[in-house]
Amino acid sequence: MPKLVLIDMQNVFAASTSPWATPGYARASAGIRRLLPAFAGNTIFTRFVAPQHPVGAWQAYYRDWPFALVPADDPLYEITDEFDTAGEVILTRPTFGKWGDELAEAMGGSTELVLAGVSTDCCVLSTALPAADAGMHVRVVADACAGLSDADHRRALDAMALYGPLIEIVSVDEVLGQ
Repeated sequence: MPKLVLIDMQNVFAASTSPWATPGYARASAGIRRLLPAFAGNTIFTRFVAPQHPVGAWQAYYRDWPFALVPADDPLYEITDEFDTAGEVILTRPTFGKWGDELAEAMGGSTELVLAGVSTDCCVLSTALPAADAGMHVRVVADACAGLSDADHRRALDAMALYGPLIEIVSVDEVLGQ
């Protein structure tokens, strides 16, 4: 059974007042809500959080974005209220890409992940590529993702499509067999 991996559907990307607001968040969220019933018990939510002590290049990054240097339990980093995460896996990482040992283990032996969330041109892309390199079949649900702009969203989808057949760009309807 494939797993639905939802990348960073959090307040920090949803709130229009956030410096990291993702303009298409509501559209991506609507697509995700359509997908969720088909993946009940097979959904993994991810959360981006700031590290307690940024190191290396992350130090310069957080000099540019000091508002984000709050504890991982700050409401800024909560998954938005529209999603019921009860009974689902929640994976928290201080990196853009979420693929790694923790997500691989959470896949429970499944070799196919259906990927959606924000932002297409950062965290989704940074998760899809290493997952594909690890041998996963990745289906990126274009209409359940959002980028920093429509153009950035499209560029990221086009870049990931180059990795076919390891990465396949699909729609919500295609995933649901409609």
